[in-house]
Amino acid sequence: MSQVGKEDPVKTHRDGTALYDSGNYKEALDKFLQASQSYRKVGDFFDSSYTLFKAAECSFLLKDYQTALECFLEAADRMLEKGYDRFGLGALEYANDCYKATGKEKGKRARVFTPPFH
Repeated sequence: MSQVGKEDPVKTHRDGTALYDSGNYKEALDKFLQASQSYRKVGDFFDSSYTLFKAAECSFLLKDYQTALECFLEAADRMLEKGYDRFGLGALEYANDCYKATGKEKGKRARVFTPPFH
């Protein structure tokens, strides 16, 4: 059976991680979104949610708070639906930071997000 044309979500995920680790958040964002869709197609809901969470982190670091908010909320929904409560609550907390960063909540400031290992 030929693998031509099939996406490898693990490879795409690794590519996204390498780009993220090198500070190339825009390209990492694209890879994480692609990996999230690929994982979802094969029924891997944990990694689908995790890569969506990583895409949200990239958007946050790019100061695209609206996209980050949408991705964090979608990741939280997926995680909580499957019983990954701790992860889902973390995504909701970051979604709240995105909301604050948009300036819609007067007098509140988002915490500074620092990627791990940087």
